[in-house]
Amino acid sequence: MGRYLLRRLAFLLVSLALASVVLFVLLRLLPGDPANALTSVGASPEQIAAARHSIGSDRPLPEQFTHWLGQLTSGDLGTSFVSSLPVGPEVTARLNVTVPLTLAAFVLAVLVAVPVGFVAAYKRRTWYGAVLSGISQLGIAVPVFWLGMILIAVFALNAGWLPSGGFPQDGWDAPAEAVRSLVLPVVTIALVMGASLIRYVRSATLDVLGSDYLRTARALGASFPRAMWRHGLRNASVPVISILGIELASTLLGAVVVESVYALPGLGSLLATGIAQHDYPVVQGVLFVSTLAVLLIGFAADLVQRIIDPRLRGRLSGGAR
Repeated sequence: MGRYLLRRLAFLLVSLALASVVLFVLLRLLPGDPANALTSVGASPEQIAAARHSIGSDRPLPEQFTHWLGQLTSGDLGTSFVSSLPVGPEVTARLNVTVPLTLAAFVLAVLVAVPVGFVAAYKRRTWYGAVLSGISQLGIAVPVFWLGMILIAVFALNAGWLPSGGFPQDGWDAPAEAVRSLVLPVVTIALVMGASLIRYVRSATLDVLGSDYLRTARALGASFPRAMWRHGLRNASVPVISILGIELASTLLGAVVVESVYALPGLGSLLATGIAQHDYPVVQGVLFVSTLAVLLIGFAADLVQRIIDPRLRGRLSGGAR
């Protein structure tokens, strides 16, 4: 297991390094000059040159990259061109909104999708099994921003039960208000994510229901619940865990849409502002943290898969593939 973990960690570090290079290069290829955000309209060439020199954008790209890489190795995400504030504390503050939003939506989606997906597979020949499958297909087709606006109109504007957007200025120091402000965004993400997960849970369950090992266990006298618990659950969970990792990562990256709909001060709004102002340190900081989170999620999902699936345990000890 130690050898496997070392190989997997090395792959993670290499992936993070490559992602850092790609991120840095692609940002510099975007049209626009970050110095324009620091100067007024009609600024003279001398003023623009001074702004570029103050933020270091006039230096050669290899020198800029080396400087940024040195900051990353020391845990520093840089300083905003526009606000002149450290990016790290700002990203951390925004994570206090994005992380609870993402995790709460993920947990709710899993709690809904697993039983519904199982019922949709087990009762596939009944009318309600077909209805559940149809609802999941419909949920996948619905854009998340459209669903968010519908929920705002129904539960915030018409019923007045929940706020239509925003986050309390006191943050989590006002927990009741903070939780209320995240209810609709969490439900929005969970419904879209849950619809996708239902399909995968249903597919994995159908594979198990038609497997030889489940029929053999039943033929040897095991009840259906016992056979599913001892033999079906582990086999069905392996492909689902991979999908869970992908869904969690995509939800974290896609939070910008939901945060925009609900005017939440999370990573998404910070990223959108940084892009609009060509604030390279802010954009690099948000995308680097997001990339690191995605890689760690993939690492965790891969490890859990190999722990659960007996066929992959040889890889944990560094055995032949």
